[in-house]
Amino acid sequence: MKLRYTIILLFCSCILIFSRNPVEDFAKSPLLENANVSLLVNELETGKTLYQFRPKSVATPASTMKLITTTTALELLGPDFQFQTKLEIVGTLLSDSTLNGDLYIRGGGDPTLGSDKFGDKPFLPQWVMAVKNAGIKCITGRIIADISIFESQVINPKWTWQDMGNYYAPGIHGISYMDNTFRMIFRSGKIGTTPEILRTEPEILDLKVNNQIKSTSINYDNAYFYGAPFSYDRSIYGEIPANRSEFIVKGDIPNPGLLLAQHFQKCLSDSGVIIKNFPLVELNSTKNGTIIYNHFSPTLRDIISETNIKSNNHFAEYIFKYIGTLNSKVGTTTNAINIIREFWKTKGLPVDQLFQFDGSGLSPCDMVSANFYVELLTYMRNKSKYSDDFFKSLSISGGKGTLSTLLLNTSLEGKVHAKSGTIEGVKCYAGYIELKNRTLVFALMVNNPNGTSKEVVRKMEDFFLDISK
Repeated sequence: MKLRYTIILLFCSCILIFSRNPVEDFAKSPLLENANVSLLVNELETGKTLYQFRPKSVATPASTMKLITTTTALELLGPDFQFQTKLEIVGTLLSDSTLNGDLYIRGGGDPTLGSDKFGDKPFLPQWVMAVKNAGIKCITGRIIADISIFESQVINPKWTWQDMGNYYAPGIHGISYMDNTFRMIFRSGKIGTTPEILRTEPEILDLKVNNQIKSTSINYDNAYFYGAPFSYDRSIYGEIPANRSEFIVKGDIPNPGLLLAQHFQKCLSDSGVIIKNFPLVELNSTKNGTIIYNHFSPTLRDIISETNIKSNNHFAEYIFKYIGTLNSKVGTTTNAINIIREFWKTKGLPVDQLFQFDGSGLSPCDMVSANFYVELLTYMRNKSKYSDDFFKSLSISGGKGTLSTLLLNTSLEGKVHAKSGTIEGVKCYAGYIELKNRTLVFALMVNNPNGTSKEVVRKMEDFFLDISK
């Protein structure tokens, strides 16, 4: 009799073990029982749904929003597209090599000019040579940075006040320069004191900083700049580590087009070209000129790779704004949103589950469903002409990009190709799991859990491992 009961007990235990539901273990766990979870896992080859939990419910996506921006750009522009910045002369070039007029920098929405990420960082000598090759030795007018390709509202109205003014949320001007980012170097003293500002790189004329940060026992950057676009008045609050001879805090350049024009003018002057007036920026230029040089960015495939693998907000927002120029002379947030929604609607995607307000996912107003992501990812893998370019732009678990520590030293190391998304109270992943005989396409979105981001990631890793057995 005892043996019989033992066998029955073992049988029931086996049933419980093998009938264990990974979705129930994940979504109904104490960590996530009060969270907003949207989850969907399909088999890529068949389209069969394997796991789901409120897949059509929308959640804040954070940086997984970049998937929508970059896939749309690939589809509409192609991977070989290059942004162009033009040097134009407006006026008359006299026989004595005097330009009786202005030299324009026509912004083309290129996010890579002078970028630390990649591209032709020391490009200004080429521009100087182009001016000399055009036979110009003197300019009676000005160097003018034309930023009219994008709307004058350079900060997304749906971003938070804490983000604006900082390097990860810089203004999206028609001309980007040096990633629109400056570095302020501080010397900090003992705990409780106000750090000293040593210098700014690059130097920004007329920049005034209300320094309210403190030296504390932390060992990381917890300081934030605050300030409006085009304004040279900045305040900085928060804390940095105490007793550091130098500590860098990054902020956004107030007027990157003007800074580029200033640097260009200095390079020209140093090379012997005479310029009679100070440079300026035009927000709404209507003058046409003669092109003397065309500067090309790296290809879109390379820019998108940087955007997705490194989760580059700056690049994402420039791509997004440029999409807005495809139905208008001026790239606006509204135009970009409408173009993106209409494009994916024509492909049959459920755009009623997409609420997009920016290109990078910085806005807490952005909302997307797991179902939308899975349909997007399925389209890009099965139907897109640029499937390989997109796939190569994704981070890899335990390998490169923002997934470098995810699933490290597990059976899924190197097998998850995805985009992550993280802001306060948000953790998301969307992408592909490459298994031996099949591919899973997934979106896993968690908002407002009952624990830390690290705890959520561990729970997500357990889920990925469970569904991949």
